[in-house]
Amino acid sequence: MGNVARVGARIEAGKGRAGKARQRGLSLIGLFLVGIIVVGLLALGFKTVPAVIEYIAIERAVQKIKNEGTTVREIQSAFDRHATIDDITSITSRDLDITKEGDRVVISYAYAKKVPITDNVALVIDFSGTTRDRQRKNIP
Repeated sequence: MGNVARVGARIEAGKGRAGKARQRGLSLIGLFLVGIIVVGLLALGFKTVPAVIEYIAIERAVQKIKNEGTTVREIQSAFDRHATIDDITSITSRDLDITKEGDRVVISYAYAKKVPITDNVALVIDFSGTTRDRQRKNIP
């Protein structure tokens, strides 16, 4: 019986330590900090989504117009029509770099979009695109 009492005493003595060591989770302050970070990231995401949507609209418009005209002016007027329909305001047809490579028309563009975060803080996103075929390099 003496051995059983000693084992029981050790188990009882270890309960206090093991119980505190196994406690896990967020404290109230930690929960608030995580919440503030998540809300801040969501707010930043909501402010940048319109810029990305406009970039996608520009990319689609440029891909559509690359075969619509043969002269620079025709391509610019086609882009202006698409820009009016898709509400593209970041670039104009004059910002397009229109060149000819062989028998293909290549349209390139690049612009920066400034997204205001607070009064004196802004996020600047650089966008660019081209209709040039991107060829993969064979790497041995």
